[in-house]
Amino acid sequence: MRILSSVLLLLLFLPSWSGDERLALLPTKAEMAAHPVALDWRNPERVKLGGLTFLGGVYLTGPAPAFGGFSAMLVEGDRFTLLSDGGNIVSFRMGGDWKVRDPRFAELPDGPGRGWHKRERDSESLARDPATGQLGVGFERANAIWRYAPDFMRAQAHAAPRMMADWPENGGPESLVRLRDGSFIVLAESEDGDAKGTRRGLWFAGDPVLAGQRGFAFSYRPPTGFKPTDAAELPDGRLVVLNRKASLREGFTAVVTIVDRGAVRPRGIVAGREIARFAAPVVHDNFEAVAVTREGKDTILWIASDDNQLFLQRSLLLKFRLEM
Repeated sequence: MRILSSVLLLLLFLPSWSGDERLALLPTKAEMAAHPVALDWRNPERVKLGGLTFLGGVYLTGPAPAFGGFSAMLVEGDRFTLLSDGGNIVSFRMGGDWKVRDPRFAELPDGPGRGWHKRERDSESLARDPATGQLGVGFERANAIWRYAPDFMRAQAHAAPRMMADWPENGGPESLVRLRDGSFIVLAESEDGDAKGTRRGLWFAGDPVLAGQRGFAFSYRPPTGFKPTDAAELPDGRLVVLNRKASLREGFTAVVTIVDRGAVRPRGIVAGREIARFAAPVVHDNFEAVAVTREGKDTILWIASDDNQLFLQRSLLLKFRLEM
């Protein structure tokens, strides 16, 4: 296991090819499949993980080399939209039988740069306005937010907010959340906050791409050694934050925390409460996407992983009921 983890992390953090090769795009014909996974391979009947109840899960496969790399996700009814960190869009329907139906492939119609290299389409976060269907995408490296028309038909506007200008090139807007009141929250993956061990968070009163949008900075304290990779709003207004750690000993592990909305205030330091931890023997990978839905009275958490388009990893899609 240690050898496997070492190889994986070595591949992940080696500098990528910087020649003129085109960023891989998905084929026109959309074909993909879902394969079941257990929460705990040693105990397939296990369903409890902290404050979560496992309701099922799959790993997704599709045409290489472009399939995978999923860093953000929307779930609306039985329609799933996965956005890769190379600007590729995979959408499909899936019901209780966990079978993929009506798959569709596309790519972002515009974005930072010309879209030839990964650094020009490093799309890491995604949010949707339920009233208009407009979509917001956060780009690392450019440290910018772009707004797209419904179904990603076209780009409408974009901005590089001043408060994000000095964020690390590969540690920028990893999380983008549109709250029900119309405000937005952005969490940086690597930009330090105001206290040791914290990451920078931003709150915007409205659409961050609008000029002169007012907002403020705060600090989010993830579990020790972890970085935030995505966030979503719960029905009661709290925030659920997905946090990831990469280590040579354990590979990728993850922690889910819950943050009280009232703690997000100017220059405040927000500490999430841990509700679940993903580490061996529990299924774990490079978890980068979380989405929240409702089924009757139940709050459902969907969690997806970025396989870095490496054969050693998987594109997991897991379903949980929140018990807290």
